[in-house]
Amino acid sequence: MIQMLVALAVALVFLTQDVRSALAAGMGGVAVVFGSLVLALRSFGRAPMSANAALLRMLSGMALKWIVFLATLYIALVRFALPPVPLLVGAVVTTLSFLFAARLKA
Repeated sequence: MIQMLVALAVALVFLTQDVRSALAAGMGGVAVVFGSLVLALRSFGRAPMSANAALLRMLSGMALKWIVFLATLYIALVRFALPPVPLLVGAVVTTLSFLFAARLKA
């Protein structure tokens, strides 16, 4: 939830430049959010069977997260030809928000 709010905030900040920059920043943030969602659903979607099964689900979830993240960035850069700097800023700031939120909860 925090990641999505941060992605929206970054997109709104880039809206001061132009709409394409705001869309790029939003897509960078959404790439991180969707990747995290895929990881969570894959890792914790079903009841755990054993430690090995849980580890395999976590590893496959991480692989799927990177596939979703990279595919979203590829689509944003190649298909939509969005500017790369706002795209990467959106992805980095959204990722850092997760780290700061996790640190605040601990």
